[in-house]
Amino acid sequence: RAVIGLHQYIAKYLAGRGSRARPKIVIAHDVRHFSRHFCELAASTWTRLGGEAVIFDGPRSTPQLSFTVRHLKAHTGAVITASHNPPHDNGFKAYFDDGAQVTPPHDKGIITEVDAVPLSAVHEFLTKDLAQVVTLGRQADDDYLAAAAQAALDPGIFKRTPLRVVYTNIHGVGGVSSVPLLLHAGVQVTEVPEQVAFDARFPTVKSPNPENAEAMALAVALAERGGHDLVMATDPDGDRMGAGVRNRAGRMELLTGNQIGALLADYRIAKYKELGWIPAKGTDRACIVKTFVTTPLQDAIGRGHGVKVINTLTGFKWIAGKMRGYENALGKAMGPGFDYDATPFRERAALLQQHSTFYLFGTEESYGYLPNDLLRDKDGNSACLMFAEVCAWVKARGLTVPEYLDEIYLKYGFFLEGVINLYYEGASGTAKIKRILDTYRSAPPTAFGDTKVTRFQDFGREKFHDADNELIPAQDLYLVTLGNGYSFAARGSGTEPKMKFYLFATEPVKDAASLPAAKAKAQATLDALKALMEADARKRAEG
Repeated sequence: RAVIGLHQYIAKYLAGRGSRARPKIVIAHDVRHFSRHFCELAASTWTRLGGEAVIFDGPRSTPQLSFTVRHLKAHTGAVITASHNPPHDNGFKAYFDDGAQVTPPHDKGIITEVDAVPLSAVHEFLTKDLAQVVTLGRQADDDYLAAAAQAALDPGIFKRTPLRVVYTNIHGVGGVSSVPLLLHAGVQVTEVPEQVAFDARFPTVKSPNPENAEAMALAVALAERGGHDLVMATDPDGDRMGAGVRNRAGRMELLTGNQIGALLADYRIAKYKELGWIPAKGTDRACIVKTFVTTPLQDAIGRGHGVKVINTLTGFKWIAGKMRGYENALGKAMGPGFDYDATPFRERAALLQQHSTFYLFGTEESYGYLPNDLLRDKDGNSACLMFAEVCAWVKARGLTVPEYLDEIYLKYGFFLEGVINLYYEGASGTAKIKRILDTYRSAPPTAFGDTKVTRFQDFGREKFHDADNELIPAQDLYLVTLGNGYSFAARGSGTEPKMKFYLFATEPVKDAASLPAAKAKAQATLDALKALMEADARKRAEG
């Protein structure tokens, strides 16, 4: 039904634009139960409906799908995956012609078409016919790897500073691209042997999610034994990356997605300046893009470097939407005949700063990063290369990564983040999440203990504009500012049965000597706030 509905929407969309082209789709899949079968079934259905379908010869990452949709100038794409969800899950993610997950109005249009497909229309497609389906070969992988390799701004760093990395794909697709990417760059890679093989059960972990320390445990243990510099892991569909680094005491220390994103943002903006891609003083024609629920440290870093900071709703599709706007603005300025993708990246960067906005880096707190606009979804493969570059640069300076992070704190203040996840399963759980969201709107919190609420922003009722003065779509998202300068965001999860709160602490730092006290104060205050906020939310959930 999903494939039939998507085909109908794309066919109508093309017809509405006066195009007589056959709808073309690229479909990828991960290692989950039945993923290959679902991929082939989707491709078979698409060709029997009269469209062109292209698939890979085995499991591939979500970012490679995003790239290939653009590269082959397909009209749409799909990935059969449930990302980092439990083994029993699977799913269908739809993409548009720019290589990004669909956003309004296309998302609602596609859902309407899917809902209109009766089950009686499905049975005739349940027998696979792959005669008309095109299977991509090695060239597709080489094309993606060539694009992903451009994530490295200083590729020579790995020859000057040898880096030893432990990497795990946690039984997923990451090793298909992440390992070749790192090896070609000159990084020494050791894979976790127990987790290399594709396995839909993810048998060595409770959850195949690099956000969880337990999923990184085998990699960390291997790095501790081998004295490696860095540990990196990608999730089953290869769009998220987690990392652990060696601290001054010589122990491996896991980083949060917010910390990794902040390190990447600071390094990459500074490197772009050093290379002369953007002015040394910064420019409002270059930007980093982040989500509202990602650490405000990145806002401070962007402002400190003199570049524009764009905040979006949660989900990389909104970050990709900003890129599409910048691409369209440049295309309009250059006129008919201008080929955005065919323009060399360095040249494009200069043109974007002249006529539009140059995208420097994008990130979200849930371990998603994207170095450039060559594709339009978070990319765990290029994130491995980007972060390895940061670590090699830090090593060349004789520092550890936590010490580089402290340098950033000394410049911008100490920032600490926390998360509250309230899981509510089933229909009754959905009702509880809705009660929390509804009562936040009808009776917003006024204080948590002695800490007053000084500002309450309701993205479902009020109108907000981003730094480009573009209207942000309405959503059940609340941003709450507290009297002590801390803040938090509240929203229902888009992929799991849970209510999420994102907490942001910040403390001023006068000098290096005062940094430990600032860290301790932020942690203690945040812990106290978390307890109060969670108690309040649970009370609201029960009505």
